[in-house]
Amino acid sequence: QVQLVESGGGLVQAGGSLRLSCAASGRTFSWAIMGWFRQTQGKEREFVAAITRLVGRTSYADSVKGRFTISRDTARNTVFLQMNSLKPEDTAVYYCAAATFRSGDDSDPNLYDYWGQGTQVTVSS
Repeated sequence: QVQLVESGGGLVQAGGSLRLSCAASGRTFSWAIMGWFRQTQGKEREFVAAITRLVGRTSYADSVKGRFTISRDTARNTVFLQMNSLKPEDTAVYYCAAATFRSGDDSDPNLYDYWGQGTQVTVSS
């Protein structure tokens, strides 16, 4: 059983920063790509960023480019999302996801096999 556990969410003022972590644990797990998505009530899950395991290739949603940075620690099977210059519209539940094979658009949630439980990020104005 593979588990993804997010941490680092919380309440921050606009312009502030937060760093999310996602640790993968369980049986021997080799992931090809890990990503972050976010969701607000009544809306579909939205792609935020993704990173490949082998070469660390990254991709970002236009709404977060230049403000968010995704990184990985392959030895610890952990992915991070550094979020700077946060805006109230970044408020959402943030989910970590992992795919064992990379075969399609990194921003497509259907690509991913495993999901974390989510962590709340709230940005006050």
